[in-house]
Amino acid sequence: MFWVRALRQKAVHALQLKAGSRVLDVGCGPGGSFPYLVEAVGPSGEVVGVEISPEVSINARRRIEANRWSNVQIVEADARTVQLNGYFDGMLLLGAPDAYASSEAVDNLLRYLKDDARIVAFGAKLSDHRLGKLFNWFFWSLMKLSFSSTPKLSYEPWCVLEKRLAEVKVQEYSFGCMFLAWGSVGSSSATSDKSP
Repeated sequence: MFWVRALRQKAVHALQLKAGSRVLDVGCGPGGSFPYLVEAVGPSGEVVGVEISPEVSINARRRIEANRWSNVQIVEADARTVQLNGYFDGMLLLGAPDAYASSEAVDNLLRYLKDDARIVAFGAKLSDHRLGKLFNWFFWSLMKLSFSSTPKLSYEPWCVLEKRLAEVKVQEYSFGCMFLAWGSVGSSSATSDKSP
């Protein structure tokens, strides 16, 4: 769908990656954002996808093989406990509430981000908008199909990030049912105890 492609491009643009950057794609799914991330970091950069589902990881690996990307890899793990090597310049959390809305996951992931790293999150939220409220029940029913690690849907699912980043900006979509949030690590105290 065109709007999904446009959203992925906007999210990757907000990361402000450069050639040679290392970027995390947490909750990468089948790798839908990989083409945009690979283009942003260039052949000298690196894209590391983190995916909790073994079944979905298979499709992400197939996409990597089909595109012959030598600088993209998948780490199959829970964002709350994943162990990574080195530091990253940015982190994308597209449709990954088990990561961006989980204090445990965010705290674990922040250890691997550079002090000036940017973070972008996109996902569903409950809406206060008159028309958006009609979709709240739909999102509640979808939550039953999610991972046990996925926090319950809220009106401000970016609040975990907001408490840990220097500045977070939020844009809402679809009558307040979706959001895009972005910010930078800055001098957050959460990054002071890094030890990857």
